[in-house]
Amino acid sequence: MINMKKKILAILVIFAIIGVGSIQANGNNSEKNIIETALAVNAETGEFSILIAALQAADPIVINTLSGKGQFTVFAPTDAAFVALLAELGLTAEELLAQTELVTKVLLYHVARGRLYSEDVLEKDRINTLIKGRNGFLYQSEGVLTDNNGRNSNIIIVDIETSNGIIHVIDTVVLP
Repeated sequence: MINMKKKILAILVIFAIIGVGSIQANGNNSEKNIIETALAVNAETGEFSILIAALQAADPIVINTLSGKGQFTVFAPTDAAFVALLAELGLTAEELLAQTELVTKVLLYHVARGRLYSEDVLEKDRINTLIKGRNGFLYQSEGVLTDNNGRNSNIIIVDIETSNGIIHVIDTVVLP
């Protein structure tokens, strides 16, 4: 149980580092995986508390994936992005986090296979996510991601390197 919490905290720290921008794209994170980087950033900034809570509430497959050996690109929403989503949905954080299946889907929708640097992302019109099926992708145009519901999210911080991928920070939670 403690090991799982440490992995979750690590992922969240990575997202926090990206959101705050305190870790440079070519910084010391390339030796840490996505989870470890997120935990380190969160420990310094506390900026990604909702994302961390979401990772803890999700199916363990999310943490296992982001701490594993594969290469992934994560589009990490800030706390402000989650607060806006909660207001839009009329939910408290606790009410949203109690919906494990939904939280898992939403988080996996923010992850793509492969190490996609910002220039790679900008070259694509569509980015396939870890959500299966015909709606498992995001549209991309000039650094703006659009989900299948027409929600737009700006990529605000790019190219945070980890040993198993890249993190880009976004300003809106996209929904599958």
